[in-house]
Amino acid sequence: MSTLTNLNSLDEISALTLPIYDTAAAAAAMTRQNSLTKPAGTLGRLEELAVFMAGWQRCERPEITKAQALVFAGNHGICNQGVNPFPQEVTAQMVANFEAGGAAINQLCRASGAELSVVALDLEHPTQDFTKEPAMQPAETLEAMQRGAAAVDSEASVLILGEMGIGNSTIAAALAYACFGGTPGQWVGRGTGSDSEGQQLKARVIEDGVTRHKPARGMAMLAALGGREQAAICGAVLEARVHSIPVILDGYICTAAVAPLFDTSPAFLDHCLVGHASAEPGHRQILNAMNKEPILSMNMALGEGSGAALALGVLRAALECHNGMSTFAEAGVSGG
Repeated sequence: MSTLTNLNSLDEISALTLPIYDTAAAAAAMTRQNSLTKPAGTLGRLEELAVFMAGWQRCERPEITKAQALVFAGNHGICNQGVNPFPQEVTAQMVANFEAGGAAINQLCRASGAELSVVALDLEHPTQDFTKEPAMQPAETLEAMQRGAAAVDSEASVLILGEMGIGNSTIAAALAYACFGGTPGQWVGRGTGSDSEGQQLKARVIEDGVTRHKPARGMAMLAALGGREQAAICGAVLEARVHSIPVILDGYICTAAVAPLFDTSPAFLDHCLVGHASAEPGHRQILNAMNKEPILSMNMALGEGSGAALALGVLRAALECHNGMSTFAEAGVSGG
């Protein structure tokens, strides 16, 4: 049973007591790193990733025995404002493509060794237009979070998260603007093919919506401006934390989805890595605000969890080096 199942309101989320990073296991992993047959620090980020995994798996030599990938899909009432050039039917069509194995995320999960599941969230019932009313009611938001949490495999060694939803680049920009401030325009990118006029429209719509729902913060912000897939991502992140499962977030939309968690408590995201820096201009700004360093920068902006799945290969490489290399003593090499 998911930990979120017993919650009755969004207000209870801020009071959750969650596992923390095991500093003793991380220190043991760092000691091992410093004894391996290499000058200390020469594997750079690979060493940091291995120690990060050790702290969350609570052991000196962490492993990835099962990698789970979840893609959540939802539709959005804000599309009524003309913010996306594609019809919302594309969301369901892409879900079918995921299920048939024909999308980029299918190939990247196969290449990186992740088990992919797609969770469609009431696609026939888009959320409400947030320029007119809250996108979701609190109970609806909590239900989507619970569905996200329920999808998490408690036996997974690492969790990859992604999304699909026509219109959700507007949702991402709205959440980022509401959480981190600035101007709406600085958070708006091309999304799925918007031209400069379309980006200006998005910025105006976002300004209207965020102004309407001020001063909503934290989980209230998620309900007011978010979507079901964003709520499900938040639920999955919390459920993974309960089981000390490290998470790899995807790009702009996925990272913006957890902004309400960050707004509630930055520590809620301590177990989260970010797979890549999206080509969407707002993503670097969110990463800076959250003090998160992406694993990769590949000029990708597809979504679907594609950048996170690609980063899984780097994480696996980090653990192969950490666990498979000989120490100076084992190899009989001087200098250790």
